[in-house]
Amino acid sequence: MKIEILGMGCPNCKRLEENARKAVSELGIDAEMVKVAEIEKIMGYDVMSAPALVVDGKVVCSGRVPDVKEIKGWLA
Repeated sequence: MKIEILGMGCPNCKRLEENARKAVSELGIDAEMVKVAEIEKIMGYDVMSAPALVVDGKVVCSGRVPDVKEIKGWLA
């Protein structure tokens, strides 16, 4: 599984990454975590607001920070 955190490094982007890492840890799954900060790559996902969470190439959330429980639902 590949999980991408799209964002330039703002506090919300960092919180999203923390929540995603915690969700992966709690589920005990093997996932590649990638931070994407390059605006050109972010725009390639057609995301209008950051942060955004991408799971296996699909944008599951953008413009907000989902909690750990919600992220676990997307990953399970």
